[in-house]
Amino acid sequence: MASKLNPYLNFDGNAREAMEFYQSVLGGELLVHTFGDSMPDAGDIGDQVMHASLITEAGYTIFASDTPPGMTRTLGTSVTISISGDETELLRSYWAGLTAGAEIEMPLEVQMWGDEYGSFTDRYGIPWMVNITVS
Repeated sequence: MASKLNPYLNFDGNAREAMEFYQSVLGGELLVHTFGDSMPDAGDIGDQVMHASLITEAGYTIFASDTPPGMTRTLGTSVTISISGDETELLRSYWAGLTAGAEIEMPLEVQMWGDEYGSFTDRYGIPWMVNITVS
């Protein structure tokens, strides 16, 4: 089995909403396991996400969870999700969907290196980059 590197995103009680949003844009199969699924006495966090995985037809995998009580979640800009390739219309549709409610740092447009590129922070505070290779 080959190794894989996947982003694992942490949320503050809205992991299911975020992952359903990503699925609505990127497609694929979303599996969600709550704290209550594994711990019947989970109490207030029973409906929160212990682990979610989104695996798309394009081969992307995103993992996520809600941050349980007692653990700290700090938003930062040290990690960015990057989607790149030469499937222009597909990547433009991802851009259009993911930027709904987002803060766009750089609009998706042709850059000095010749590719279309843009960056934004989505409505959940996750930074993204999209690069469309122009042949």
